[in-house]
Amino acid sequence: MNNVHGQESQKQKFKALDWLVGKWIRTNAKPGYSGYEIWDKVSDLKLIGKGVTLKGNGVTFTENLQFITKGNDIFYVVTITGEKEPVLFKLTQIDSQSFICENPAHDFPKKITYRYDGKNIKAVISGDGKSMDYDFVRIN
Repeated sequence: MNNVHGQESQKQKFKALDWLVGKWIRTNAKPGYSGYEIWDKVSDLKLIGKGVTLKGNGVTFTENLQFITKGNDIFYVVTITGEKEPVLFKLTQIDSQSFICENPAHDFPKKITYRYDGKNIKAVISGDGKSMDYDFVRIN
């Protein structure tokens, strides 16, 4: 059975993520470190991204990021270099300037929140009483 309505609402949710597309530089990295995320829209139902952390000019951490659909749900998929399996976080809340993705079974984080204010993104990863903030500013 073709669920056109479900696909339409998924497309609308993906459209609500359009602000994420671009290159974002982290503004609150630890001294000596820097980082960025790059996001690209590859179709109406798929975004791909990459998160990179550097120490000086050397890359210390890379994660491949995606928003994909599975069934009637949208997932934020994180694949960390060196890890075998990607981790899926289900999109549980979205509006035109923020989203929340959750995976209660994952050790850390259990929740990923992004909030956009027109120029900047604040991303927070949290779980089990801990949280880390990632502040980004758009450079293109």
